[in-house]
Amino acid sequence: MDEQNLMHIEGRNPVWEALRAGRPIHKIIVSKSARGAVKEILNLARANNIPIQEVDGARIQALSESHASQGIIAIAAVKEYVELDDILGIPEKRNEDPFFVVLDGIQDPQNLGTIIRTAEAAGVHGLIVGKHRSAGLTDAVGKASAGAVEYLPVARVTNIPQALDILKQKGIWIVGADAEGDSLYLHPKSVQGAVALVIGSEGAGMGRLVKEKCDFLLSLPMRGNVQSLNASAAAAVFIYEILRQR
Repeated sequence: MDEQNLMHIEGRNPVWEALRAGRPIHKIIVSKSARGAVKEILNLARANNIPIQEVDGARIQALSESHASQGIIAIAAVKEYVELDDILGIPEKRNEDPFFVVLDGIQDPQNLGTIIRTAEAAGVHGLIVGKHRSAGLTDAVGKASAGAVEYLPVARVTNIPQALDILKQKGIWIVGADAEGDSLYLHPKSVQGAVALVIGSEGAGMGRLVKEKCDFLLSLPMRGNVQSLNASAAAAVFIYEILRQR
């Protein structure tokens, strides 16, 4: 399990519920003095072949991030990625036009978490991110998403341009957010129907190959002295304009 995608689940009830829900657990750390009180939890962990590490009270206190571990910490994945095919089937199940968000190189966990929160709130069917040059689904991302990461499927792909080709084959329009594009508000039809919105990285924007795959390049009107928005702020405007059009 990638250490960048791990988080702490602390406390008896949270760890118990995580195990019952089938959350992927890397290992469980338990204080020797708490073994008796968490016997059922440890039995369930052993039944699921999850390693258990016993430590003294001082050590588990030092490891605790909440300082309320009750003597037990589970090291778990924040969120499991899904396959691209998994999210492609969601719109049909909901009887809705596809609406996906594709992130090309978003590396800041706060931005990623905020985009996940906005996308989930707006009813986006899934998020697509690259394996490289992208923030992982870390604890920081989970916190920034305010829990939305638990509900929005995230597919991680090796090659974003190839993923966009697959979306195109499904009849989905690819809309790229780009400072040099036409105004978002001049082309409302471009964000109607089946849409995948592409947001580029915080600094460089979309990669050249990704940009070439876009059917439309759209920008936001910038009337002040600042000529760009934070990636998550721009994503929020685009996402909700698409929702309004739908």
